[in-house]
Amino acid sequence: MAEKISQNLKLVLMAAALGLGAVAPVAQAEMRVKMNAVNAQGIGEAVGQVVISESPYGLVFAPSLKGLPPGLHGFHVHENASCDAREKEGKPVAALAAGGHYDPAATKQHGLPWGKGHLGDLPALFVDAEGNASNPVLAPRLKMSDLQGRSLMIHAGGDNHADHPALLGGGGARLVCGVVDGAVGR
Repeated sequence: MAEKISQNLKLVLMAAALGLGAVAPVAQAEMRVKMNAVNAQGIGEAVGQVVISESPYGLVFAPSLKGLPPGLHGFHVHENASCDAREKEGKPVAALAAGGHYDPAATKQHGLPWGKGHLGDLPALFVDAEGNASNPVLAPRLKMSDLQGRSLMIHAGGDNHADHPALLGGGGARLVCGVVDGAVGR
């Protein structure tokens, strides 16, 4: 099923890109976010990057990541520009300094990336059997300006975009994090 979702997303993104040829070219800004493994002791080794670019359909998050557990993973924009571990109830938690999912409208609920809920809720990230993530995801409600002072987070589990943590609402433990530094290139 994940393969089918991935193939469908690629088709949608390719169709969107092909549609751009019919309109005047638009200068595209892009950001590169270095992604690192995280654990309760802090920030670990680099696992790759995510390139974020603008499109007429929202932001495209294009990962180039290696060494991750295969499967679907929760993928979100978090509210703070930090991947540091912090304590919660006396125990260190990986990347807790990143805060929660970016939610400027204070909805306090998970939602589909194209619906209501946290603005930072992104489509699930697919990691292949070799531990690589390269399939882009589309965030139709986000703009580049929303990313300033934020972080990207990949969670250990999939994300059902619901408010039930026991069912992996939000994706579970924090596995990989990257700080959006705001450097936009063309």
